[in-house]
Amino acid sequence: MAQTFEFYRDRADAAAAAAEQATLDNVRERELRAERTWRGLAEQARKVAEDREKAAREKAEQRAAEAEEMRAS
Repeated sequence: MAQTFEFYRDRADAAAAAAEQATLDNVRERELRAERTWRGLAEQARKVAEDREKAAREKAEQRAAEAEEMRAS
């Protein structure tokens, strides 16, 4: 199952909070790397969702135009 933007954003926020509370440098760096990765995945998921919505709109418009053309003939 594909994860959503919100899921990835929540993971990034959790990693950022963990980094902020970390007392060890290596733990803080690990959490900051995790945050960057989660934010990248969130952005990718957002883009995919936008692209899917755009494709669905274009298909609907194309079907409507074809239906109108059929009615006109």
